[in-house]
Amino acid sequence: ILPWVFERLFAFLAYGAMTGSVIYGLLLSTKILDTIAHRPISFALHQDLASIGLRFGAVHRMPPALDAKVPFSIAQIVVPGLAPHAPLGVAFGQVSLYLSIVVVGSFYLRRRIGQRTWRTLHYLTFLAFVGATVHGIAAGTDSATPGAWWLYVGSSAAVVFLLTYRIVLSVVGRVVPERPRHGRAAALGD
Repeated sequence: ILPWVFERLFAFLAYGAMTGSVIYGLLLSTKILDTIAHRPISFALHQDLASIGLRFGAVHRMPPALDAKVPFSIAQIVVPGLAPHAPLGVAFGQVSLYLSIVVVGSFYLRRRIGQRTWRTLHYLTFLAFVGATVHGIAAGTDSATPGAWWLYVGSSAAVVFLLTYRIVLSVVGRVVPERPRHGRAAALGD
């Protein structure tokens, strides 16, 4: 039972950190946080949450190898679709973890790969988030509990709302370009 407890604990910690990173990234991209926090600090927190979520996700993968009730081989832990329990649901989680590795890795390669490539790779975050949510619902043994259900619904609602808000800002910004600032407001950066 101990491997199962650790597996669930790290699953929820990974999902929480990943959700926090996605939400924080969307808040950064909409510039909502700029009024309350310095951008470099906000960016560092966003990167740290992504790294923590990835680490928790990696640890979440290990306990199934120790579980005597439903043992997973190393291949079943690593290769999507081979899991003995909920193979499709587990595959979504495995692919999400691999996408997260790419996104988190891009933080450290940002200067080498350039801003445009870095930003393009960051779109994978949304696929990873959807995959992690599907994984939790389809493969999680406690997905039907009210706490898990509200976690998935609340997280998804927050991400969908902020993503929609971000898209609307982008579309409106293209239709109505920002006016150049003059005088004192331009000098103060506001």
